[in-house]
Amino acid sequence: MRGLTRRLPAFAQTVRFRLTVMYSTLLFVLTALVLGGVYAAVAYGTDARPIEKTFPAEKVVEYPDGRRLETGQLVEVVKAAHVADAIAYETLRTVKHYSLAMLGGLFVASLGIGWVLSGRALRPVSAITRAAAEIQATDLSRRIRLDGPADELRSLADTIDSMLDRLDGAFQAQRRLIDDASHELRSPLAIIRANLDAVLADPDATDADRRRAAQIIDRATTRMTRLVEDLLATARRSAPALEDDDVDLSVVAREAAEEFEPLAAARDVAIDRRLGDGLTAVGDHDALRRAVGNLLSNAVRLAPAGSRILVAAGSAGDWRWIAVRDAGPGISPDDQPRVFDRFWRGPEDRRARSPDRRTGLGLAIVRHIAESHGGRVGLHSVPARGSTFTLWLPSAPGAGAPPDLDSPPGLDPPSPGPPYAPGTVERARRGGAVPRETRP
Repeated sequence: MRGLTRRLPAFAQTVRFRLTVMYSTLLFVLTALVLGGVYAAVAYGTDARPIEKTFPAEKVVEYPDGRRLETGQLVEVVKAAHVADAIAYETLRTVKHYSLAMLGGLFVASLGIGWVLSGRALRPVSAITRAAAEIQATDLSRRIRLDGPADELRSLADTIDSMLDRLDGAFQAQRRLIDDASHELRSPLAIIRANLDAVLADPDATDADRRRAAQIIDRATTRMTRLVEDLLATARRSAPALEDDDVDLSVVAREAAEEFEPLAAARDVAIDRRLGDGLTAVGDHDALRRAVGNLLSNAVRLAPAGSRILVAAGSAGDWRWIAVRDAGPGISPDDQPRVFDRFWRGPEDRRARSPDRRTGLGLAIVRHIAESHGGRVGLHSVPARGSTFTLWLPSAPGAGAPPDLDSPPGLDPPSPGPPYAPGTVERARRGGAVPRETRP
């Protein structure tokens, strides 16, 4: 059957041709049934048959005045009932002949009409096909934008346009990520190449020069390692193989705080915990712990010596939250809308003074993890007093709108320690501990 289909002409394999044949056949059958029913009804209601027997009779002429003249001529006559039957018989023959001719002409005409009507009905499909053929992987800006009635084809075109919008957004984000990652990797690679060329090409290079080059290369490779790890973390949350489960957010916050307590203690910073009970949400335990860990990593680097970091977890209606509050330098109102952007690490003057340069993906990963769980990240920051980052998560799928407050309920604005003083950073640098003034 498939081989027979392949031997058919190209037009005979189209949907338009099949619709035309189907419509024409259906119309032919319906018309044949109607005409056949009429023919059967007439044939059943009459005794139609041709004249089979005649009788000889003398021809008589009758005048208006009543006189009759016998001519003596013999003629063939039939009964009146037989004449009626013969008329019905001829009528049925005429109806049959005209019906057959009409059916033949109707079938031919229906093929032409069906071809035209099916072409008009399938015109939106042709528009969709042309638009899809013009769309390329490198340019997804083309849209179908089908006009006409709101039928199934219009719904299909709108669905394809919506899918293209999502794909275009995903590809643009992917291109931005690749461009940004390429830009970020280019600088450390150039540093590594320059230092290697300097020590290898200089025969007079001393051991001190080689050690200095090795330290610079080590910092550059560390930076690239962090960038690759953050990129893998972003890709992992988007992987389709990831399975969500019930997660206790108190356990997530506690584990993240325990991981950073040694680092905080080494920098003379304390981590306080205020965790509630029964804070269950649907998500990935490791991804959420990484998100809280990124927030704590920023807080530990930024918090001045002698201050305290608060890790809290609670609930508000159908939503659960985890908050990390520090007493760092805070974030200016102008920079707060950009703090979750990829590869944003703060103003240039601050980055130039910080030797501990990060990838700028930490908070972007936090936002990505929150949004992939159906939640969001809130920020409340006061310059020179500190910042509070809040991870909002729905307790179950289908929760209502997230809270509008950027600070979690029951948690005071950021002021957990003494006001942030830039001199503390300079003294810490000389002592070896360097709280950063920017947030990855």
